[in-house]
Amino acid sequence: MISTQDWADTQRLWDYHQMGHTPRPCSVAIGLGSHDLGVADAAANLYERGMAPLLVFTGATSPTTRERMPRGEAVHYRERAIELGVPDSAVMVEPRARNTGENIRFSRDLLTEAGIEVSSVLLISKPYEERRAYATARKLWPEVEIVSASSPMTLQDYVDSIGDARLVIDMLVGALQRLLVYPEQGFMISQQIPADVLNAYDRLTQGGYTNRLLRDSKGEVLKHTK
Repeated sequence: MISTQDWADTQRLWDYHQMGHTPRPCSVAIGLGSHDLGVADAAANLYERGMAPLLVFTGATSPTTRERMPRGEAVHYRERAIELGVPDSAVMVEPRARNTGENIRFSRDLLTEAGIEVSSVLLISKPYEERRAYATARKLWPEVEIVSASSPMTLQDYVDSIGDARLVIDMLVGALQRLLVYPEQGFMISQQIPADVLNAYDRLTQGGYTNRLLRDSKGEVLKHTK
C-alpha cells in the first residue's frame, strides 16, 4: 500500500523532474529512445505545430525494449511519427545510442555529418526524464540552446499508462539519484535541487523505493559526496 506521504513525495519529484519550458521553434527536435512511444507522439505533435523542421529519433534497444521494439527504439519511433503524419523526409534515425549521453553525442554527430546547422534543440523525453536529458545535453552540447519537452500529463496519468505505481516511484527516485551523482562523474551539469525535493527523495529511499538506484561493486547505493 502506497501511503499518502509517499504519493506527496513522489509528486514533488515528478514536478521537479520536469523543466517547465514552453515549446518554441528550434533548429531540430531530438526524441530520446525508451519504452515509451509517447515520445514519438509528442515529437509528431510538435512537428505539426511548426516547432521544428526536422526530427531525429535516437536509441538502440535495451533489456526493457528488446521485445516490444525489436527493430530498435529509434526505428519504431520513426514508424510511429510517420504513421501520425510526419513526412519521411523530415525524420532522421540514430540507431546506436544506449544511454542518454550517447543519445546526445550520436545525434549531434549525425547532424554535423549531414551538414545541418544547429543553434537550438527541442529535446523530447519521457516526462520524468526532462531534467536529466537537459543536464546531459548542457554538458555535452553547451553551444546550443536546449528546450525540454515531453507529453503533457499528470503523475496519475503516467502511473495509469504504466500500470504499476511502485515501478513509477522507483523510476522517479532513480532519476533523482542520477541528478545527484552523475555531475560528479562528469556526465551532466550540476543543478540546484531544492531541500523539499531532497527530503522527499530521502523519505522514499528509506521507505524502500530503491529498485532503480545505482549501486557500487559491493552493492551499496551510490551517494553524492558534495
